[in-house]
Amino acid sequence: MGFVALIFALLIEQGRPLAGGNAVHRLATALADSVRGASDAGERRHGMLGWIAVVGAALLGVAALEWAASLLHPLALFVVHVAILYLTVGFRQFSQAFTAIQVALANDDPDGARSVLERWLRQSDPDDASDRPRREAPVNEVCRQAIAHALVAAHRHVFGPLFWYLLLPGAIGPVMYRFAEMLARRWGAPVIEGAARVDEPYGAFALRAYRAIDWLPVRMSAAGFAIVGNFEDAVYCWRGASAAGTTTEQRGLLLAAGGGALGLRVAEPALEARWAAGEQGFEWRGAEPDAAGLRSSVGLVWRSIVLWIGVFAMLTVAAWLGG
Repeated sequence: MGFVALIFALLIEQGRPLAGGNAVHRLATALADSVRGASDAGERRHGMLGWIAVVGAALLGVAALEWAASLLHPLALFVVHVAILYLTVGFRQFSQAFTAIQVALANDDPDGARSVLERWLRQSDPDDASDRPRREAPVNEVCRQAIAHALVAAHRHVFGPLFWYLLLPGAIGPVMYRFAEMLARRWGAPVIEGAARVDEPYGAFALRAYRAIDWLPVRMSAAGFAIVGNFEDAVYCWRGASAAGTTTEQRGLLLAAGGGALGLRVAEPALEARWAAGEQGFEWRGAEPDAAGLRSSVGLVWRSIVLWIGVFAMLTVAAWLGG
């Protein structure tokens, strides 16, 4: 049932993309904000308790919904899975902004592309909030930032939830992943005090929990980029970033493998400088991103999606034959 539900959810999402400010998203963020407002006393342990309360409530709600649907009818359980996957897994949840950037550049409108990119990246990244669009940024910089964030978004919106849907029973896996990602982004973003960026104690556990949950999925995503892209260069960049100690960060791993698979320099200059300062002095001499690189990155992501859906299909067929 899981594979068929995934295909239905992706088909529905292609025809009717999920809006970013939908009612379910607003409800989830309202729950997170209310729990933080009631429990944030400036200590790390309060953040841990708040995280357990939010994620636990979401998982209990999904488990109860699945239990009630299974008592009603198998078709009802199938509909529940499709609905949950539609809300948690989807390429179109971020691809509209990426497509708008492509269209703007194709129409020779770099200002429009910068504006779309700025709106897309308005919310900070839980791993790195430094890579932001600048006014009058050159076109290749706009392309670089768009490709970099598209690779990260593809992982968070598609590959990460799909991995946990495969691994955990029922539909609790993608819900757990997306709530963990949301809390890391919402609670873990540093605040500005004077001229310094200060980490919030309350969000420290949310960041650690998300990185632990994402440790294996992010490596599976990077491996998928390598398999469907330029394998040799992707592995070379992955190993170089590992030697520089940046693969403990989600962005560092995804941008190293994704950039190598595309043959492009998609990492921000600060990350490239850290690669060059590593023990082996790793320096990636990929091409500068351009409009053609945007098209190549779309192809890379789609091939990765097909790869992991194919793996899911094979596992499903093996389970049917084994049963």
